[in-house]
Amino acid sequence: MPTAGAGGSIASFVPLILIFVVFYFLLIRPQQKQAKQQQQFLSDLKTGNKVITKGGLHGTITGLTDTIVTLEIAQDVRVKVSRSAIASPESANVAAPVVKAGG
Repeated sequence: MPTAGAGGSIASFVPLILIFVVFYFLLIRPQQKQAKQQQQFLSDLKTGNKVITKGGLHGTITGLTDTIVTLEIAQDVRVKVSRSAIASPESANVAAPVVKAGG
């Protein structure tokens, strides 16, 4: 019964290593890049920016602290949300209007 030497055991790990490399470049790295972009966006917030919260509120920033953002969601209606609750700038998520046929 032949036994596999050191070369055989290393060769059995090659597919596992390749799978890890593929996962890194297709899943882990893009997710890290997106998280870095979101963190940069949150740190660059300024008064007057129009944003959308993760809960779906659209508003204009009227006040900022390190952790709290004050949004004006209607004339003279202001809400305070956590800075981390801001999802994106309003211009990034505006979808084209849906036109229904016949009506």
